[in-house]
Amino acid sequence: MQTPTYRSMPDIILSNGKKFMAAPGVSILDAAAQAHVFLPYSCKTGRCSSCKCKVVSGETLALTTELGLTQEELEQGWVLSCVRSAQTDLELEIDDLGGIALPSQKTIPCRISRIEHLAPDVVRVILRLPPAAVFTFLPGQYIDIIGPNGVRRSYSLANAPITDKTLELHIRAVEDGLMSDYWFKRAKENDLLRLTGPLGTFFLRETNGQDLVFLATGTGIAPVKAMLEALVEFPQELQPASVTVLWGGRTPADLYIDLPCLPDHYQFVPVLSRADKDWAGAKGYVYEALLQNAPSLSRTTVYACGSDAMIHSARKVLVAAGLPARQFYADAFVSSGNI
Repeated sequence: MQTPTYRSMPDIILSNGKKFMAAPGVSILDAAAQAHVFLPYSCKTGRCSSCKCKVVSGETLALTTELGLTQEELEQGWVLSCVRSAQTDLELEIDDLGGIALPSQKTIPCRISRIEHLAPDVVRVILRLPPAAVFTFLPGQYIDIIGPNGVRRSYSLANAPITDKTLELHIRAVEDGLMSDYWFKRAKENDLLRLTGPLGTFFLRETNGQDLVFLATGTGIAPVKAMLEALVEFPQELQPASVTVLWGGRTPADLYIDLPCLPDHYQFVPVLSRADKDWAGAKGYVYEALLQNAPSLSRTTVYACGSDAMIHSARKVLVAAGLPARQFYADAFVSSGNI
């Protein structure tokens, strides 16, 4: 067995041959970004698994607990690049984003333009940017809102980029949450906030001729809504072969908005996990409802957003049913609670 090479600046090699160096104590994800190599990520706190990669050779150090990995995954050599640093030269089983150029991140002021209650535990917030602000993002990305007393929380953008300099958020109440207390009890129109973004790598990849499936639970419909708004405006040569949207909740009240007007070849399937006898639609979990139609998953690309439990279960079940693992993109919502 070859002895690992310990260096002050180890080399990291990806599956596609891309190489970059990593300084001690710097996460693999951040080291890649510093070298202008962009890897998939979402929460950047080790709680979801969007940045999961497998160590083929070399040694790493966990900078914090990897809550987004199971014990079995850890034993198999999987790590989360957002909270792992390189101790030796590394070879990783992961590709970068290729030629996709991510919009630059910035922190800018914004004001609340409108607050609307969509359900007892969900509000829609429309943010207004300064007239001179230039803020670009890819549909599906998220932002951090910096609220009163510097409390920071992440929220997906629920609209495609538009020219009126407004951003839409769907925010679910979190019990005893500091920002939830603000949004549901104290926030008012014209409040001044700050935002940082855009963030994350949950956005559309290749669409031409593809069978696209969107899986969402709860407010996970927000980035899906943004993607759909953008997708229907794509030119004909970039349109997918089919689009299926499955949105899951416990009861009808959890399906709190009407989706944008979709073309005839787009299929929308509402799914309830605690449906009563009057519900005539799909029941169970969104990925179960997808499999009931026996789709050909080898030619399907899935975009999933919602709870971490749904993301993990959907990935496991769909890959086992024939979906190529690299055709599953996800953004897992992980609650900050009241911290």
